Amino acid sequence: MKFFRLALLLSCLLPSSAILRADVRLPHLLSDHAVLQRDRPIHIWGWATPGAHLTVHFHGQTVPAQAGSLGAWNAWLAPESAGGPYSLTITGDGADVTLSDLLVGDVWFASGQSNMEMPLRGFPGNAVLKDADKEIAAATHPKLRLLLVDRKSSDHPLNDVSNSWTLCTPETAADFSAVAYFFGREIAASENVPVGLIDSTWGGTPADSWVSMDTLGTHPDLLPAFASRARFADEQTGLQAQIAAEKAEDDVARAAGKPLPRHPWHPDETSWSPAGLYNGMIAPFAPMSIRGFLWYQGETNSAHDRAPYYATLFSSLIRDWRMQFALGNLPFLFVQISSFNSPGEDWGKVRDAQRRTLGLANTAMAVTLDVGTADNVHPPDKQTVGHRLALAARHMVYREDVAYASPLFRQATTELQPDGSTAIRVWFDHAQGLTTHGQPIDAFEIAGEDRHFVPAQARIDGETVVVSAAGIPHPVYVRYGWMSVVTSNLFNAAGLPASTFTSEPWPAD
Repeated sequence: MKFFRLALLLSCLLPSSAILRADVRLPHLLSDHAVLQRDRPIHIWGWATPGAHLTVHFHGQTVPAQAGSLGAWNAWLAPESAGGPYSLTITGDGADVTLSDLLVGDVWFASGQSNMEMPLRGFPGNAVLKDADKEIAAATHPKLRLLLVDRKSSDHPLNDVSNSWTLCTPETAADFSAVAYFFGREIAASENVPVGLIDSTWGGTPADSWVSMDTLGTHPDLLPAFASRARFADEQTGLQAQIAAEKAEDDVARAAGKPLPRHPWHPDETSWSPAGLYNGMIAPFAPMSIRGFLWYQGETNSAHDRAPYYATLFSSLIRDWRMQFALGNLPFLFVQISSFNSPGEDWGKVRDAQRRTLGLANTAMAVTLDVGTADNVHPPDKQTVGHRLALAARHMVYREDVAYASPLFRQATTELQPDGSTAIRVWFDHAQGLTTHGQPIDAFEIAGEDRHFVPAQARIDGETVVVSAAGIPHPVYVRYGWMSVVTSNLFNAAGLPASTFTSEPWPAD
């Protein structure tokens, strides 16, 4: 009893810091090998015993922090120039946590569906990357760091992920986004800075899943996203029976030694929940300082019920992410979906919606019509895609004097031809040196007031294209690259292909 009283007395006399041991935990995205964003305040945060007094030490900086009543704590370090490797240590109230091999550089966040997700090793049995073995063998880059995020859908915003940063080696790069890797490799080399790449992707997912409920639930024009989700949910009622029937068909084919029959693709139901992927795979990163976003998505939104509102949805997604990260108009670089034979879908409408999104500040688009493959939605040439994104970043973000933009529709004017008919002259931006490299120009169409488009003849005239069709004596509208597969492309002198467009007012009927 005397011993107990003495211990109790001593505990009352000792300062609280001596009896409180902080149980410090950092989010997984703050780990060994991480890249911290240069030239901006560096946010360090985590969780600890409520009330714990902590100190963050980094590259000569010392910053205090205190855990709140629920254990969350935050610290802000002054901006740092590119460099490293450094260590970060958290001490106080018995805490002693150290992160090592940290670099300060530029962090780029890559997201979207399968064409951004497609890794260097490709999708075995489905899609092969060009020069995959060669690219993987050469993927040792000390200035590149990779964070591959596990797929995760959630009904509410999460505050952490289960993955940590890794070095860029052939082993880690093989399973990492090829587009993001090729982009980061070029930026690290051209800017001579460390680059951190975050791969947060899920194939076959609609943009609706990547937008927060804060935006989806307060924007009336996005209500069709919930209607699409309702139709999708109705389709799941007999899904298990359908999958069982398809499996039985496969078993019969195998037993007969015949090729397996083709079945429709069945997406993961959780991945199509509005805001679900934002909650699970975007929200955990919102407290982080980054350089900008990379995005490659739109194929899943090409269905007839989704394509009409993609322009509104995509621009809302960009504004939403910028709002959530609270770092101003962060650069948003995206890929226009490519050529693919997808009858019954509106790939032209989605590509044009992506083009129109360039009206938002600090956005740039990589056009990829020329690298698509008609019979595979996953083109093998991801090197070109990553390079075109890197050109956009080098010009827009890093202020290099490089050609980065494809010919983009500016306006269409009508003019009388010598035979008394009317033609449409199409004017472009970024159109120096227009050429088709000797191929016929067969991707233009024109229409009258009825908007019934027909194939048109076209000829290059300087930095413009003159378009006409014998059956449309008084054309009103013109469009280009509207078909799902574009086989003849218009290029500028920089070798960049023209974007799909229509001169119709938006939204088009």
